[in-house]
Amino acid sequence: MAEKRDYYEVLGIQKGASEDEIKKAYRKMAKMYHPDLHPDDPEAAEKFKEVNEANDVLSDPQKRQRYDQFGHAGVDPSYNAGAGGFGGFGGGFSGFSSGDGIDLGDIFDQFFGGGMGGSTRSSSNPNGPRRGSDISTSRDISFMEACKGVQVEIEVNRSEVCDTCNGSGAKPGTSPKTCTECNGTGTIRFNQRTLFGTMASTRPCTKCNGKGKMIEDPCPTCRGSGRVQKKRTVSVNIPAGIDDGQILRVAGQGNMGQNGGQRGDLNVRISVRKSLLFERKGFDVWTEIPITYSQAVLGDEITVPTIDGNVSYTVPPGTQPDTIFRLRGKGIQKLQRDGRGDQLVKVILEVPKNLNKKQKDALMAFSEQLTEKNYEKKTSFSDRLKRFGEDLKKNFGM
Repeated sequence: MAEKRDYYEVLGIQKGASEDEIKKAYRKMAKMYHPDLHPDDPEAAEKFKEVNEANDVLSDPQKRQRYDQFGHAGVDPSYNAGAGGFGGFGGGFSGFSSGDGIDLGDIFDQFFGGGMGGSTRSSSNPNGPRRGSDISTSRDISFMEACKGVQVEIEVNRSEVCDTCNGSGAKPGTSPKTCTECNGTGTIRFNQRTLFGTMASTRPCTKCNGKGKMIEDPCPTCRGSGRVQKKRTVSVNIPAGIDDGQILRVAGQGNMGQNGGQRGDLNVRISVRKSLLFERKGFDVWTEIPITYSQAVLGDEITVPTIDGNVSYTVPPGTQPDTIFRLRGKGIQKLQRDGRGDQLVKVILEVPKNLNKKQKDALMAFSEQLTEKNYEKKTSFSDRLKRFGEDLKKNFGM
């Protein structure tokens, strides 16, 4: 056989050319040698055929991969690059004749990603155990349940063994029959001619869909599947510290497997209802506590609610509005690690209103006894205001 030209050379492109570059080059070369433009030119017709052959290989990702690895022998079994046999392996496989019938499916899987010529091959046993699929649901819990953890009962709909046929899929009184096509193996063995010679390979049996068994009289309940959907109640332990929107995986509580395979998992999306007193930020808990004017001025011992119950806290004299104090370790349990967050308490000053005349007079008398020295922020503001006025007068004559 005459030596073939390199396909990239035929189209006038580099080996790493993109798909668009291959298309453009093919259109250009095909137009150049098209038989309609050269009706009586055998050489042009031969070149047009060569261009189409090159495009057929390089425009197909799988063919191109084989061509890049093994040259013309990778896409044309009849091609012989020389006395060494299959050039891509330096003659290493030239000893296989067309009648050897060697099962080289693993070699195809390694080099060609699953075989050639449309054949299929599965490394897994079609009759082996297969894990069941996962199922998903959601559950609402309270803020305190999220903080402390809780055990809940969740109703799910999942696949179970059919009670009528005990999972066989056959009508009671009957049983599945061995598939006559694959003799119960679930696979069909066949020979295929390739560039290595005749190779034996396997594919799932189409008659029994790879099960190895045929059900001639299906169970009326499960219609031959051996499984039915049933409602089940699953006990789920929700850990302390779980947050809104997180998904809890419960192993082995999903759909049943096949051929003895393990069950899938149950995925539970957690929704946490808001609290009337607390707000969560990470593993910290925030709350607001209103205090009176006199408590802020004189200080006082107040009751602070926490997720562990009420605690006492001493508000120091002169506490300013919006002051935040921290209670160490009074927050939420950290998931999958030791320690808890903190509780942060924001003091909200409640200004009295609806005062009667006596209360107003008493407050006015009290206020008249105070000076700026009693007001830290007011003193600081007065000082800044004074300096601001001096700057205006100095720089702008105001």
